Amino acid sequence: MKSSHKAKIIVPATALMVLISAMAFATPEKPLTVVSWGGSYTRSQMLAYVKPYRKEINEWVRMETYNGGLKEIRTQVETANVVWDVVDFELSDLIRGCREGLLEKIDHGTLPPGADGTPAEQDFIAGAFTDCGVGQTVWSTVVGYNAERFKDARPATVADFFDVAKFPGGRGLRRDPRVIMEWALMADGVAPSEVYSTLESEQGQKRAFAVMDRIKTKFVWWESGEDPVKLLDSGAVVMTSVWNGRMYRPIAEQGKPFAILWDGQIWDIDSWGILKGSDNLARAMDFIRFSTSSGPLAEQTKYITYGPARKSSMAMVAEQTKRLLPTAQENMANALQTDAAWWATHHLALRARFERWLATGRGLSGTAR
Repeated sequence: MKSSHKAKIIVPATALMVLISAMAFATPEKPLTVVSWGGSYTRSQMLAYVKPYRKEINEWVRMETYNGGLKEIRTQVETANVVWDVVDFELSDLIRGCREGLLEKIDHGTLPPGADGTPAEQDFIAGAFTDCGVGQTVWSTVVGYNAERFKDARPATVADFFDVAKFPGGRGLRRDPRVIMEWALMADGVAPSEVYSTLESEQGQKRAFAVMDRIKTKFVWWESGEDPVKLLDSGAVVMTSVWNGRMYRPIAEQGKPFAILWDGQIWDIDSWGILKGSDNLARAMDFIRFSTSSGPLAEQTKYITYGPARKSSMAMVAEQTKRLLPTAQENMANALQTDAAWWATHHLALRARFERWLATGRGLSGTAR
């Protein structure tokens, strides 16, 4: 009887273990994980993309943050331990990651048409499609200025940034050759489409430094994204380079007498990419289709003043918001998209030359001898 009784106990226990094991293997795939940059930007994506998508599919979607770059991406892919699915990339990292085989190729033909029926390939702005990515937001570096300092005539072109006779006062600038060299050439009459081909030559680089030299003594350098607004607020400068999204709260919410000069804006695209080896490949692509459709892209502008990568989204954006977006038609008239690949090749050398120019004025004389 004892043996028989023990057998009755063992059998159910064994069956239970088998059942638990089967249930473990039958557990649905891990939740989709979307990764972005944190702060107000990630908040805008949560409210415009992630929460509505959770409701749409009735499944959980995780949101994580990172500091950019490819280090974590490369580690996950190379160790076959991919825990992220969709990642928000700067364009230069997206292109490099694709070249290295770290990202999945994207079939742009599966993206839905715009809300007005425009096919996706015509609806997205130029540069939004790459082999491994789909653009979602456009951000830019612009000239921000204190309107109270220019009551008679306000700056109207990027050339005015370099005209301290007509518009006296300090100029805030990030301590980096990017943006200021493009602006210098544009101020000197170079068309946006010819800026990088001009910078490719020694003569073109000298030309940029010559324009920059006009206001060299007026520069006040900044490093963090919060600095430009502080410089304007304190009166240390009357104009400054600034990331356009940083101007929204001071202007719209705090009532500061600041304004944006859009002429010559240097804009770039942030894009979604999918890690190579993602277990959620189908769901990841579905999320990209959802989040880059006209409605969600327009919705994001309620929370941050970065422009939608679709033209059709602009019709859905509040009129009072449009003037603050890089993608507003009037703001794009003389705009230039940063050439991330060009700077990846030339930044190190031009940064060294830029620092020599700051220290000794030798930036005009060519490379170090």
